[in-house]
Amino acid sequence: MQILLVDDEVELTEPLSRILKREGYQVDVAHDGLAGSQLATQNRYDLLILDWMLPQTNGLQICQQLRSQGKNTPVLFLTAKDTIDDRVAGLDAGADDYLVKPFELRELLARVRALLRRPATLESTGGQRLRVEDLELDLENQLAYRGSRKIELSEKESQLLAYLMRYPHQLLTHEQIHDHLWGSGDKPSSNVLPAQIRLLRRKIEAESETPLINTVYGKGYRFGGETGETDKG
Repeated sequence: MQILLVDDEVELTEPLSRILKREGYQVDVAHDGLAGSQLATQNRYDLLILDWMLPQTNGLQICQQLRSQGKNTPVLFLTAKDTIDDRVAGLDAGADDYLVKPFELRELLARVRALLRRPATLESTGGQRLRVEDLELDLENQLAYRGSRKIELSEKESQLLAYLMRYPHQLLTHEQIHDHLWGSGDKPSSNVLPAQIRLLRRKIEAESETPLINTVYGKGYRFGGETGETDKG
């Protein structure tokens, strides 16, 4: 998971970035609004943590710019602006959460986890696209991209992958996936879903790449890079 932290207080960003990295996140840091805006526009992040009061371009403007471009990256404001009007303005600008300085580290980390657990969203421009970690799905054209690889998918593989990507790091049961792919009518035999999962794994998980589809034995599947048991069948 990649996080962009934009704050001009070096005494805050240095220890906070270290803590976030220790929690397993990849963190980029910018100390002014212009640099933060450029990074947010040029790169893909799973979460932006923005201060409001920044040199050159403030956090509110960065958030508004991202939303005007159709980017749905979660945004958490981390700021000393603490009035109700400030909170309303931040949320109305498109922020997903708002935390006032000084803050408790445990609460910040909990909010970060909560925002990163939210279902991935379709980009509002450029067709139907989903992105989780380093995998991007072009649902309309049945294509996936991972690194420099372009991956062609069948219609059913596209539907299955899209469903998994909309709920990253959440357990999706066999029943939920069956209902989504085949409806509530006659369902295929019990070995069809595992076979679809195996075919999809072979396409999106090259030997040197982090596994993304994780089996929760007896229950279902969880999507996202993590250590866990996988279906070897």
